[in-house]
Formats: sequence, C-alpha cells, structure tokens
Amino acid sequence: MKALSIAVAAFSTFNTTRPRLFAFPNPSTSSSLILPAFKLKGFSIFSVHQSPPAFGFYAGVTTMVEGSAFQPLSVQVKDHIDLTPKEEQIFNRLLQVVEHYNMGTQLRVAGGWVRDKLLGKECYDIDIALDNMYGREFCEKVNEYLSASGEETQGVGVIQCNPDQSKHLETARMRLFDVWIDFVNLRAEDYSENSRIPTMKFGTAKQDADRRDLTINSLFYNINTRSVEDLTERGIADLKSGKIVTPLPPKQTFLDDPLRVLRAIRFGARFGFILDEELKKAAADEDVRVAIADKISRERIGHEIDLMMSGDQPVKAVTYIADLKLFWAVFSLPSDFEPSIPDGCDRLCVSCLGSAWELLNLIGRSSFSDDQRRLCLYAALFLPFRETIYRDNKAKKIPVVNYIFRNSLKLKASDAETVMSLHTVTKKFVTLIPLLVSKEDIQVLEVDWKRDTIEVPIASKLRILTGLLLREIKEFWRVALLLSMQLHPVDIVSSTSFSNEDFELDKRSGLFKTVENVVRTLGLEKVWEMKPLVNGKEIMNILQIKSGGPVVREWQQKLLEWQLAHPSGSAEECLDWMKQAQSKRARTE
Repeated sequence: MKALSIAVAAFSTFNTTRPRLFAFPNPSTSSSLILPAFKLKGFSIFSVHQSPPAFGFYAGVTTMVEGSAFQPLSVQVKDHIDLTPKEEQIFNRLLQVVEHYNMGTQLRVAGGWVRDKLLGKECYDIDIALDNMYGREFCEKVNEYLSASGEETQGVGVIQCNPDQSKHLETARMRLFDVWIDFVNLRAEDYSENSRIPTMKFGTAKQDADRRDLTINSLFYNINTRSVEDLTERGIADLKSGKIVTPLPPKQTFLDDPLRVLRAIRFGARFGFILDEELKKAAADEDVRVAIADKISRERIGHEIDLMMSGDQPVKAVTYIADLKLFWAVFSLPSDFEPSIPDGCDRLCVSCLGSAWELLNLIGRSSFSDDQRRLCLYAALFLPFRETIYRDNKAKKIPVVNYIFRNSLKLKASDAETVMSLHTVTKKFVTLIPLLVSKEDIQVLEVDWKRDTIEVPIASKLRILTGLLLREIKEFWRVALLLSMQLHPVDIVSSTSFSNEDFELDKRSGLFKTVENVVRTLGLEKVWEMKPLVNGKEIMNILQIKSGGPVVREWQQKLLEWQLAHPSGSAEECLDWMKQAQSKRARTE
C-alpha cells in the first residue's frame, strides 16, 4: 500500500467550529470524500492510501501529535447551590418526614444534579442517597407521613437489581410535588475478576463517593446541612479546571466497570473537558479494551454511544474513542467480511462524521428532527463501510453496518435499516445531483440505478427519477442529500494554505440548498405520501386477469412513473395511457 503523508501546519488557537477541509478523489466511484482537519495545537498528520476498489483513495487522521488534544476551558463554578422554590418544597418535606419519625437519616442529593447546579444549569433528575435505610423503606415512611397529614399518598415504584442493565442496587421512585425522585442507600462495591456485577453492601458517604465513575459526579448536596460535600476532595477542583478524573486509580476503576470508560468520554465531550492523562493511559490499556469486549453488555455500550451521537459534541466523543484506540472494541466487526478494511479506516470514519456534522450545523440542525440528525451522524460515521459486506448464517450477503447496529451496539433494527437505506440512496443521489442543478438542456438522462422508465420527455423523466428516489427514503431524503455532499465530486484547490476552507464548506451548503429548492419546485418534497390514481383491481380489469402477481406489480410501477411524470394528470388520463400502452405491447408480442 502506498501512502502519502501530509503535515498540516500548526495553529496557535484552538477552534473546532470550522474544520479545515481536504477533498480526496475516489477513482472507483468518480467521487470524493470531504474530510476535516480540526484546528488543534500541534500537528495533525493525514495519510492518503491506495486501497481496494471498494474504497478507492481515502484519507484519515492517522496520528494526533502530542499537544493536539482538546484544550480545556476555564469553567465557572458557583460556590453554593441555589434551590428553586420547587426544590425547597421537596427538600423541606423530606426533612419533615425525617424529623417527625426521628429517623436520624442524612439526606444527600447525589451526582449529576449537584454537578449541574454548580455549573449554573437546571437539572430535574434528583437522586437521594440515604445513609441508614433502603429507598423503599424511606418511601413508605413518606407515604405514612402524607397519610397522617391528610394528604394523598403516592405510588412507589421499585427498580429491582438488574445486572444486565447495570442496576446493581434496588432503587425506589416516587413523585413529590409533581417531580419524580429516586431514593437509594449509600453503598460500597466489591467486584469479582470476571464480571462487572459487584457485591453490594451499605457504605459510608465517602465510600459511595469513591465508587462513583468520575470526581465531577461524586459530589453530594447534604439536604440536612444545606451544604455541598466533596468527599473525594477533587470534585470541585476538577470541575473548575475542566478535567475528567476518576476518584480511584483509573485502571482498576475501568477494570471493575469498563462502561466507565465510555462515560468518561461522554462527559468529557459533553462539557468540553479534557481527559486526565492517567485516565487516558488506563483507557487505552489492552486489559481495559478486553474488559470492554468481555465484561459489559453490548446494550449498555450502544446506550452510551447513542447518548454521544444524540448530544452536542458527537465528533469530539468519537474522536476520543479513536484516540484511545477503542474504536474497534466499541464498533466491533464480524470475523469475516469483504473487502478488507485498510489501516486507519477508523480515522476516516471520524473524518466523515466531522464533515457531516459541520455541514449539518451550517445548513441548520433545527431543520432536521432529532432522529434524522442522529441517524445522519451514524450514516456519516459508517460511510466508509457502505460497500463492506459479511455473510449471515444462511450465507446471505449483508452490509456490515447491519452487524454493527444489531450486534455491536444492539440498537434498533429499524435504525440499521434506515442507515443502510441512507447509504444506498446517498450513492444514487450523487448521480442525480448534476442533472438537477444543470443550467443547460439535458440531452441524455441516464443513471446506473434506474435504466428502464416509461417513455416521456427528459424533464418528465428527471421528475420520475427524483420522485422514485425520494419515495425510497421518504422523510430522510434531506439526510441522504446532505450525505451525498461528501461523495459528490469537488475541485481540489492546489494550495498549501487553508484560505479556501470556508469557501468549500459554503459551496457544499449552497449545493445542498440548490438541490433542495429544485425538489420543492418539482413539488416532490412529500412525494411518498402520493396516493396511486389507479388501484390494483382496476389494473386487473384492464388486463382481464383475476388475481394479482408480478404482472400487476409491473403495471403499478409503470403507472407510478406516469403519475410522477404527469403531476396534474387525472385517474381517467392514467387509465387511458395504460390501455394504449397495453394495446401497443400486445401488438408487439
């Protein structure tokens, strides 16, 4: 394999809002991939590889030089917690229960609520840690107090220990003043060597803080004393310095519960914090990679990845995964697939994700639904695998993307189907775009994915092809169009500077909007909702047959094409055309 390395000049400032773009041609598909090189301190090294035909030429960040890691921001952390009136009401009621029954219970709000409050963010996820009883027992006391006070009691839900879903401790949940609250006792954990399921026991507040995944998540708010407790003595400091650190030594923490690696990555990306050097070293350790594969369920891995992809910093999160050499542990592949995947393909995946994310932001994330944005990013991340297949138990060829969704991440089958469809339609869109934006009269209109259509003028045929493509992907057509921008041919500006960065990205955004407007002008933006003018029964009457089958389906397709070519046509006109076409066909047979 030949490789050409290109060093990217260093930058003195950190900026990931607009990445530098590189375009590399793919000779096998006459297309390109548009790849971002984020402005980072230090150098980013790219390689251009000649790979198997299915991949053509590709580029990916193969080395992130020391110093190119995401830089932390100065974090503003409050020195106290301001309670909302609703929170005051809830906490006062809980204290009334403790005092009325002389329970001596210390009530502590744990975890994310404390962190977010100190960051000045509102949080509605309240978890109460109890020091001398189980959550269910406390909820029963709350209801006893409500009943004695003549107030309506509340239902108590109990989440039993469920190791498969990482629920190692019984949690009780009840509603107070229209807010759901979880109650759990303080605990300590002992882990076995080959399982992430710990032996649980009552613990002290210090033990409970130490067993948390990260120091920034280990803080307590003591309701009794109305004070923040930083029992690891690092939580507030790490919050202020924007660092992701584990309370206990990171390698043992990750071996005890490998899911914490992904949680560290997710929180680091979410808040823009940097990962502690010892944490990164532990996360990249081979023993930890093996533990990720062997000790935690794929459902939990998929859940964490889904949270990352649905968040505001998906590129940063997946970049961390690749930097820590965890990409293939997370997005595991089947044992046999073809063609082979070249070295550095994980970096190509990250680059595809990054360029799609930038284009998505430039076009406007709010113009896509949450699901469209999420699956757009998955489709971009796995774009380099779009031609890679494996064989199932019946030797059927299936895209490897299906395996990643169904086996590696255990996500919904419908998500896998949508992403595979996006890959298929994206490739088709690439051939259609030049025809849709052409300012000259099109003399010949041919695409390799649909060669036989009914005989109509060129303009009508273009409407047929566009309509069929949109009906294939339905409301995800704009996502497919966005992804096609990464594969659409682009002129490479020969320059050692990055002066054309914004121009290239804006050019693709402009092309997207041009095609989008053409689709709307053609009246096809919701073409999948179009009802057929002629039903199957009418087709059978004309053909003089009594049952459906391939012949009826063939005519349904032809009539659909006629309807797309004649947007103002009536059912009567459609039937007349069919009769004429059928008569002509009968004469030639």
